[in-house]
Amino acid sequence: MDKSVATMAAAIADIADGMTIMIGGFGGSGAPIELIHALIDRFRATGSPKDLTIINNNAGNGRIGIAAMIDAGMVAKMVCSFPRSADPRAFTEKYLAGQIGLELVPQGTLAERIRAGGAGIPAFYTPTSYGTDLAAGKPTAEFDGRMYVQERWLKADVAIIKAELADRQGNLTYRKAARNFSPLMAAAAAVTIVQARQIVEPGEIDPEQVITPGLFVNRIVEISDAQQEEALMRAGVAH
Repeated sequence: MDKSVATMAAAIADIADGMTIMIGGFGGSGAPIELIHALIDRFRATGSPKDLTIINNNAGNGRIGIAAMIDAGMVAKMVCSFPRSADPRAFTEKYLAGQIGLELVPQGTLAERIRAGGAGIPAFYTPTSYGTDLAAGKPTAEFDGRMYVQERWLKADVAIIKAELADRQGNLTYRKAARNFSPLMAAAAAVTIVQARQIVEPGEIDPEQVITPGLFVNRIVEISDAQQEEALMRAGVAH
């Protein structure tokens, strides 16, 4: 089954208003900048998709990537660990104006909620956030003399991630730290869309090196010259 598509526009064509989207990346590492920008271009041309819930480690930087999505008015809510990072202007302005929602999740809890979504585990307990505002209203329980907070899984309609290599069947490898949340997100989403530096033929990736099996991937587009978020910010780029 060949899951490769020719264009970014084709890869993201069925993302609709109101969807929950997981976007891979830890800051700029592993961020699928080109697919994000293609989604923004579609919104500017058609007015869709909008009212999105975005799940990511942070809420974007500068005027590119997720920050550019927020600037464009596409995002109704962020679910993240770091709403304020290097240049959080876009999120900060919208949040203070009451134009975007925020669900703040500790980083380890965020990763485990996504992993649980992919594993079919609807809830789990963690000591993180017990006794803080983040635990308000959540069930708690005591285990071995320590208090824990119940957290629910996170799932998404779509995951957008970046890979190093993909074969046409959707098996993926990642480049070093760019792996971060992406394998978890691919498993937790109903549809996974991938930009890969290179698409190869089935069998050209050693099965022992496959991180995300093709089972979790729906569409792949080759972006051989992907840009890096930090480099775009240093250059003052605004998408």
